[in-house]
Amino acid sequence: MLKPHKLAKNNFLSSLDLSTEEVIHILDLAKNFKNKELNIDLKNKVLGLIFDKSSTRTRVSFQVAMTRLGGTTIDLNPTTSQIGRGEPINDTARVLSRYCDVLAVRTFNHSDLEEYAKWSNKPVINALTDLEHPCQILADFLTIKEEFRDFKNVVLTFVGDGNNVANSLILCGALLGVEVRIACPKGYEPNESIIKKAGEIYKDKNLLKITNDPHKAVLGSNVLYTDVWSSMGEENLKEKKDNDFNGFTIDSNLVSKAYKDAIILHCLPAYRSKEITDEVIDSRQSRIFDQAENRMHVQQALLACLLS
Repeated sequence: MLKPHKLAKNNFLSSLDLSTEEVIHILDLAKNFKNKELNIDLKNKVLGLIFDKSSTRTRVSFQVAMTRLGGTTIDLNPTTSQIGRGEPINDTARVLSRYCDVLAVRTFNHSDLEEYAKWSNKPVINALTDLEHPCQILADFLTIKEEFRDFKNVVLTFVGDGNNVANSLILCGALLGVEVRIACPKGYEPNESIIKKAGEIYKDKNLLKITNDPHKAVLGSNVLYTDVWSSMGEENLKEKKDNDFNGFTIDSNLVSKAYKDAIILHCLPAYRSKEITDEVIDSRQSRIFDQAENRMHVQQALLACLLS
């Protein structure tokens, strides 16, 4: 029976904290959890959730994942704890790591996440920062693997803002050797340091493509992926972004230019009729709700590897 392997790194702050082999291992474990072929008992283990940003899927999937592993979760809401009153991260992290066995942090600045990891003596997981969303991307690639069995010759096209999701897709795609295309308006390209890191990993540097033409990008694609145009904290940019992203909606016309068996992904929440249409999100090609479910399974696998 497949068993969790201890990860080489103690924290999961970035997709690059995993090796290619570890990504595959977590996806295989997740599939076993999903099929109820694996039972891990993390009795008495405690997961602490520190969420500076609101959340539905990330919060619930982590809580349910930990419960299914036999552990418990404590929600450390900044508005009801000293975190919200400005207690230094180094003090918070040192105390919480004496209470909890693992911390999942959802915050704005990636540097704050790194500060938690610096001072915690227990594993820290990136539950989303403005730079990366690596747990989401594990669920994405599990969904792709379920559909196409492996990643050979898979072309993934992300249409939208070069945000944290795009950044993690690029990095994990590089680890798995998947062709990743990012189609975004000019000025909204992914982080330059992320592109550079991916270029150092890809054996074939032509597998990463950044373009401003969504119609060209989706040609020959197996996976079409989008996300909201304005992330949390960008409410003041909403009107400008809505204008700038005109023409970057995944609609039936754009889908028709991809392969006929192409699947549709969205990390949710979705603003229907903006970045994606009702027709597409509810179509037979959509795997969006399988993708959302898979958050729970990959997080079970990740927690099992970090805590076993």
